[in-house]
Amino acid sequence: MRQFDIAVVGAGLAGSLAALALAESGRSVALIAPPARAADGRTTALMDQSIAFLKTLGLWETIAPHAAGLETMQIVDGTTRLLRAPPVAFRAGEVGLAAFGYNIPNAPLLAVLDARIAASEGIVRLEGGVTAATAFEAGVELTLDDGERVTAGIVVGADGRKSRIRESAGIGVRIWSYPQSALVLNFSHERPHGNVSTEFHTESGPFTQVPLPGGRRSSLVWVLPPKEAARLRDLPAEDLARAVEGRMQSMLGKVSVEGGAQSFPLSGMTADRFGKGRFVLIGEAAHAFPPIGAQGLNLSLRDIMTLRDLVKDHAQNETLGERFDRRRQADIRSRTLSVDLLNRSLLSDFLPVQFLRSAGLHLLSALGPLRTVVMREGIEPLGALKAFREGLRERIARKRA
Repeated sequence: MRQFDIAVVGAGLAGSLAALALAESGRSVALIAPPARAADGRTTALMDQSIAFLKTLGLWETIAPHAAGLETMQIVDGTTRLLRAPPVAFRAGEVGLAAFGYNIPNAPLLAVLDARIAASEGIVRLEGGVTAATAFEAGVELTLDDGERVTAGIVVGADGRKSRIRESAGIGVRIWSYPQSALVLNFSHERPHGNVSTEFHTESGPFTQVPLPGGRRSSLVWVLPPKEAARLRDLPAEDLARAVEGRMQSMLGKVSVEGGAQSFPLSGMTADRFGKGRFVLIGEAAHAFPPIGAQGLNLSLRDIMTLRDLVKDHAQNETLGERFDRRRQADIRSRTLSVDLLNRSLLSDFLPVQFLRSAGLHLLSALGPLRTVVMREGIEPLGALKAFREGLRERIARKRA
């Protein structure tokens, strides 16, 4: 029976990055997941904090050629309701950044991670599913679907919403659904995007265009009622392109849809806790919510950063789950709640809710300092407080000098 310090179950973006980060600590890592992956035409927007994390792992230089900078992120009220808000533009330069982050197609990102994992001496790739995980005094025994058994001092569940690791740890989960589906596609356009991402708020949810490399290509997440999402998905490419261009108000000129569109139902999920004993949950094994505000994988990377720091402490493995849970509760709960409230506010026809959403966007449009706080918080939790403390230290240092 093979023994490892850490077993990471699940080899998607979160699991692969966790394995690489934990191997940096000098621990032996098993990355356990079946080899086959469905083709992934989606993209992932990673904010500045996440990009800095990729740099610490030595990955960014290889990933950067596949990425497009997000220099401006704007919100446009695309509803026809009585109470509408003005457009709001968030510019990275306002917070001293060249870009808030970068949009990266998932397929080349996964390919880069796979190549780095294959080259890592600290990671052993086991291509099988986990059928059972049993904790005992000195560790956790994992049974793979081919009958092999391995043990590990810590098990990281990165195996998605239907996590077997979460189930084996006896951790419950709260799940909810939305009357929405997301239509996902990539498209080329006549006018350059200028590294600007635009999120139209509509009665059915957000319509979010995000730049891709090359200047005249973008990715799209269009949130719609399920039947409408399915109808649009099945349209001929030319008809779908006209629908996309119309919804964008021809902002980028003539549109051409690339390849097939994908759609999937929207739901939310949070685990009752994010760690227990020797078990830790990250990514969609711990939390999931609609693709709004580029929060999903960025939240998962903060899971990984926290876990890496705890593993470096070399504290007792048998209480790692509880320590991880305490560290992640506030961030995960607050992000999940904010995304849920924003999404539900778009669906609501209740006038007071529309008023609050419209008033909030008016304030963001008019008040630069408030906009700066929101931008920093979107990039990094407590980012505004951190910037304030650093600015205060600089002023004190200048006065002493």
